[in-house]
Amino acid sequence: MGSQERAKEPPRRNPAMSIYCFRAHMVRKHHGIVTKTQTNDGCDGRRGAAGALSAAQPKTPGEHILQPEWPTDKVERRAVAALIPYARNARTHNPEQVDQIAASIREWGWTVPVLVDDEGGIIAGHGRVLAAHKLAIAEVPVMVAAGWSEAQKRAYVLADNKLALNAGWDNDFLKIELGDLQAFDFDLGLIGFSADEIAGLTFDKNVGLTDPDEAPDAPTIPVSEPGDVWLLGKHRLVCGDCTDALVVGNALNGVKPHLMVTDPPYGVEYDAAWRGHVRTANGKRLSLGVHAKGKVENDGKADWREAWALFPGDVAYVWHAAMRVGESKESLEEAGFALRAQIIWAKNNFAISRG
Repeated sequence: MGSQERAKEPPRRNPAMSIYCFRAHMVRKHHGIVTKTQTNDGCDGRRGAAGALSAAQPKTPGEHILQPEWPTDKVERRAVAALIPYARNARTHNPEQVDQIAASIREWGWTVPVLVDDEGGIIAGHGRVLAAHKLAIAEVPVMVAAGWSEAQKRAYVLADNKLALNAGWDNDFLKIELGDLQAFDFDLGLIGFSADEIAGLTFDKNVGLTDPDEAPDAPTIPVSEPGDVWLLGKHRLVCGDCTDALVVGNALNGVKPHLMVTDPPYGVEYDAAWRGHVRTANGKRLSLGVHAKGKVENDGKADWREAWALFPGDVAYVWHAAMRVGESKESLEEAGFALRAQIIWAKNNFAISRG
């Protein structure tokens, strides 16, 4: 019988050294820029800014799972007084928001450690640290971003805030959650939403029984008559003629305002009923959206110089129709005003109007 040749077995290597050397070659793929360190077993290892890597048990022979050491792997407590805020932190925390954070800490305790660098400089958690000062908390949980470069630290100060802002809400689920919390009688003021936001999300919007633009008929006996003065908190509302010095005096009540903002009749004889008579070329009624009703009274002129003359201030914003700009300008100039600028309202949707 012929002799049989037997292939030589490859030399057995130290398993620990095999894993470590394999890990060192893979780090370049995981981290790009790395810093070089000398390993105890003579193998050339590498360590990235994200932390040292450890090899887990392989799923299959020759396969090694790399796991970086994260800042959250080691959480310790440090004195709040030793934490250094980042002087150029672009994220602001007003007193009301700090109060909200403090209230959440009172309810749930400290749930997210402050992220600091090797010198104790705060990278993430400025708002929580401000709340800790407010609550007189001496020590707080901290995790260290060991070995991070200056660029990484400064970039994460921004990313930690902006990435969270990029998320959205599923309003359907949010409404359900808020409703359930209300059923639990939980204090919704602790979760950061304003009262108006909560009302807008939880209020069931029902269709009204009448057209929102439907105005009731004028009563036989008016609720307000010329000369009446209505006190609305710090404000005064007078029923009367704006060209009457006595009426204007009752409205101002001795106060000399700096600014007048007014939207007087435009002088275009506006009557909303024209919308109901618009037809296409084939006689079909043209829909122009919601139909306003009622005729604007005293809309026969655009010159309100008698009213401008009774204003004791120096600055006025006056709405007017484009087709009456000349009259509006002249009347203001006659009352002692000088035209400084004209603002054009660029509407999002095209509007068919009378001026």
